[in-house]
Amino acid sequence: MARLAGDPGAARWLRFAAGFRLPPENVDWVRHELTDAGWRGRTMLRHLAVIIPVCIVVAVLLETLLPAPGWLSLTMVGLILSGSVFSVAAYADDIRASRLRQHGLDVPDDPDLGHPAHSPPPAGQPGTGTPGERGSRSCGETAAMRRRPGASASWRPR
Repeated sequence: MARLAGDPGAARWLRFAAGFRLPPENVDWVRHELTDAGWRGRTMLRHLAVIIPVCIVVAVLLETLLPAPGWLSLTMVGLILSGSVFSVAAYADDIRASRLRQHGLDVPDDPDLGHPAHSPPPAGQPGTGTPGERGSRSCGETAAMRRRPGASASWRPR
């Protein structure tokens, strides 16, 4: 496979995988890495490059410091690995948006992927919270939680 313009090399790739910002000469590569087809797979690969060494260290420490059976350390490493992989898979859109902003790039608006939790949907879509629209309450607010006229400021529903 041909290398892209601005390809960071192995050392910078590891720094990028660990969450560091790459220099401006790598911005085209970062754009490709986070927006082109297969970005989710590359996000998981970067995560595995960081978490697998952590799991190895944890397994070695558990085997040497704790008098426990081997299956226990393998189970612990399996839980760490599966939990972190699930978290990255669940929040891949937010991770991508954060990394794009970190490098000064625009976050693509892809209606098929939905909108990350940190950004509201575009105006005109249901649930935007425009005045008069059904469901225009703020986070978790119910009609009972709204302040009644003449009620004290400390009144809360039970």
